[in-house]
Amino acid sequence: MIVLMESILAVFTDPANIAALVTLIVLEVVLGIDNLIFISILSNKLPEEERKKARRIGISLALIMRLALLSMIAWIVQATQTVFDLGFVGSPGQHGEPTFETAFSWRDLILIAGGLFLLWKATKEIHHAMDTEASGTMLDKKNGRGTMSFASVIVQILLLDMVFSVDSILTAVGMTDHLPIMVVAVIFAIGVMLIAADPLAEFIDRNPTVVMLALSFLLMIGFVLIADGFGVHIPKGYIYAAMAFAAGVETLNILARKARQKRKAGLDSATE
Repeated sequence: MIVLMESILAVFTDPANIAALVTLIVLEVVLGIDNLIFISILSNKLPEEERKKARRIGISLALIMRLALLSMIAWIVQATQTVFDLGFVGSPGQHGEPTFETAFSWRDLILIAGGLFLLWKATKEIHHAMDTEASGTMLDKKNGRGTMSFASVIVQILLLDMVFSVDSILTAVGMTDHLPIMVVAVIFAIGVMLIAADPLAEFIDRNPTVVMLALSFLLMIGFVLIADGFGVHIPKGYIYAAMAFAAGVETLNILARKARQKRKAGLDSATE
């Protein structure tokens, strides 16, 4: 036990390992944004008294899944090895290579399945948001009722937790060889998700246009996951820069709406 503690302390006293830990924490928090948006949108489909419970369970499941995968490092490494190869598919590129990857690993299959699920879910929610009469969204919100069952929300969160957890742990494995650093980074990122979950979900619920923006993010993330599964690697920096820009524009729209509402309220009070 003493030897184990000394080895762990040695890991965290190395400046290079500390730098890797800080970098990994930032990456894990950024990767957790996708997971958190999905959990927030789904939990808002429940009655108000069940939403916080669903978010806590969903984020706790994400932590459990990530820690379980960390204990299976050997399997995670093997998950990137080819399971089957379709051979040459598609028109040849400039040098005769396929236009996309034809050898698939378990990681690729999980990402493709998760991406397809995100596309289906986001498209379905966008349809419901556009067709409130058919979905009953406005009526349910006024009456404080949910539009989904608690079990259904938890199952869907669990499925996407698995996809995002695989991506998260593969990122951790690629950053460092030290398991304690991976564990600390994952726990810290999940802690940030727990703190941010309720404010984010409430903000999304108060601003209907933000819901559409978040669903658009999920559509984009779904396409990125599928592309990654087929070997077309889109730099995550571009994705998050686009999301940040869109969020900034929406923030300006929200501030403009509030300013108009204040002016209208002032004019109404002046005419009375």
